[in-house]
Amino acid sequence: MGTSVTLGYNTLVVLAGCALLGLAAGTVGAFALLRGRALVADAVGHAALPGVVLAALIVATLGHDPRDLPPLLAGAAIAGIAGVLSVQALARTRRIREDAAIAIVLSAFYAAGVALLSYVQTLPDAAQAGLTKFILGQAAAMRAEDAFWAAAVAMLALLLCLLLFQRLRAACFDPDFARVLGLRTARTDLALLGLIVTVTVAGLQAVGLVLIVALLVLPAATARLLTFRLPRLLLLSAMVGAVCGAAGAAASAIDPDLPTGAAVVLVGAACFTLALLFSPDRGLVAEALRSANRRLAMAQDHFLRAAWEAQEAAGAGPGTAGDRWTPIAAIAAARGWGEGRAWRLARWLALRDLVALSERQVHLTPRGAAAARRAVRAHRAVEHHLLALGAADTAGADRLADLVEHGLTPEVATRLLPEPSALPASPHALGGRP
Repeated sequence: MGTSVTLGYNTLVVLAGCALLGLAAGTVGAFALLRGRALVADAVGHAALPGVVLAALIVATLGHDPRDLPPLLAGAAIAGIAGVLSVQALARTRRIREDAAIAIVLSAFYAAGVALLSYVQTLPDAAQAGLTKFILGQAAAMRAEDAFWAAAVAMLALLLCLLLFQRLRAACFDPDFARVLGLRTARTDLALLGLIVTVTVAGLQAVGLVLIVALLVLPAATARLLTFRLPRLLLLSAMVGAVCGAAGAAASAIDPDLPTGAAVVLVGAACFTLALLFSPDRGLVAEALRSANRRLAMAQDHFLRAAWEAQEAAGAGPGTAGDRWTPIAAIAAARGWGEGRAWRLARWLALRDLVALSERQVHLTPRGAAAARRAVRAHRAVEHHLLALGAADTAGADRLADLVEHGLTPEVATRLLPEPSALPASPHALGGRP
């Protein structure tokens, strides 16, 4: 009974620590993403491995437990800072780009860490240090005191991020204006890199050095799809990060063989995918619906205009709707459509009370006539304007107007045709496309 209570307490502490880690990573990651420093976290994570291994070796040599987290975090921090400084030094030489510098430092430090780790595993007492857990993360292997240390470091990063909020916001959105105000963006960038190192180090044991970048980037990228406002972005990113951290730790606690880092990334990827698909403003589904609605609105305008012009061609006279029945086949021919498409549009317009259907013919309802007149007016406004400028011939003006007319507001159409009560005749022959 006592053992189950201890395990339950330890699991609860680890879950809370991972949630706080995700909260801090989401907040710092938002600024890192906006400032274009997301890949730096990857370099820091990989650069931390040799620091962790060397710290474990030193602690073991001194006769202490190589699993103690504080010295391992200190070693990771030193190595991570060395990695960041190496990236900056290489980039300042202007011989290579920053992304190439990140790749060089990342691979070199990680290779050194792997070599040291292979050496450590050959030592008698070092195999029990569990250093491989730092590669992919394993929350199930964390002790309560480890979770406290990780949470404390994450909390420190979160507090520093809040204290530097104004400077970070200025550096992310308007660095030139920040310099005018006397803010040194170089120092702010250095502070942001320090925050990235802090969060990366805090998440090494829980998430792992390979995947810690995901905990920084995925929540921020998810929030970026959901909002354009910085305070809301920070809040959403922090919340998603907390959910990812807690869910990954819970999955690792349920199945100790499951790396926490992988679980965290999968949860974060799921959140990002949902936002990418269903975000109201920037989601793919919403964009597809908006695009489909635009195409439907364009087809509707073209159908109504063709019906109106067919009535004009039959003698209704310019600017009048008339009450003539128009064969759907004639509308399809005027627009160059298949008759099946024209029929589907006619049924859709009939459902909206824009046209009336009878056998294979349509005529405009009062609502349809008003909508058709607006469509005709916008089209002819563009046609007459292009012809007056000499920008196109009659056929070219008709084709160009088909592309432009749908973005015209009634006010713009009125300015192009300064007699709002009159609708000029079509500049080209009606009854078919020129």
